[in-house]
Amino acid sequence: MKYLSIEHLSKTFGSGAKAAHVLSDITLTIGKGEFVSIIGHSGCGKSTLLNLIAGLTDVTRGAITLDGREVNAPGPDRAVVFQNHSLLPWLSVYDNIKLGVSKVFGSTKTRAERHDWIMQNLDLVQMSHAADKRPAEISGGMRQRVGIARALAMEPKVLLLDEPFGALDALTRAHLQDAVMEIHARLGNTMIMITHDVDEAVLLADRIVMMTNGPAATIGEVLSVDLPRPRDRIRLASQPDYVRARESVLRFLYERHRFVEAAE
Repeated sequence: MKYLSIEHLSKTFGSGAKAAHVLSDITLTIGKGEFVSIIGHSGCGKSTLLNLIAGLTDVTRGAITLDGREVNAPGPDRAVVFQNHSLLPWLSVYDNIKLGVSKVFGSTKTRAERHDWIMQNLDLVQMSHAADKRPAEISGGMRQRVGIARALAMEPKVLLLDEPFGALDALTRAHLQDAVMEIHARLGNTMIMITHDVDEAVLLADRIVMMTNGPAATIGEVLSVDLPRPRDRIRLASQPDYVRARESVLRFLYERHRFVEAAE
């Protein structure tokens, strides 16, 4: 079912001889509740595509629609989790989430309901114990959990994740991947994640969108990941379908890398 629709999308920065053609003719449909990973080499426009979906950047050509409405500005129906958590350092964990909740639900939830909603989302990412702490008092992985809770507390139609675990150590990254899988299973929300990590893409996604190299990048291939959920990373490692999916993505990226080297 069409939920998020991207139709013939192109993005150019600047004009004339200095124009940078970043994305060209992107067409993609994402279903409600689907988890899509977007992968490609650096500079292929992955984050630009995410920013366009978020409404943070204007579309040059084409259109994006979410649940029947055109996307042309930021809105609470799309929440973004960046690699940098972007928490306000002078506020507590609780108050960082409260800011968005008050903005989105100030007229529809009572103060007590907003408090319960904040705590519910902190519980979801196992961070209710740190509600009164400030960002500097918790680890990087914990800050990313709070960033995810803050995004989910807006009750968005689409959760956009821009390499949210890229700066974390391998063990913390694995724990947060598991947390995201649990949240997706529990809430059934639509998620789009930018990643450089092939294993992460295969582990989390229902489909993997593979981008060609820039400039004027577009979608090269889309791979369906037909692996049952819930997924266990240890068991998956030896499953033929997992291995085949991983090899397909690696082959695409390797061939694109060779193409770039040959052009230089």
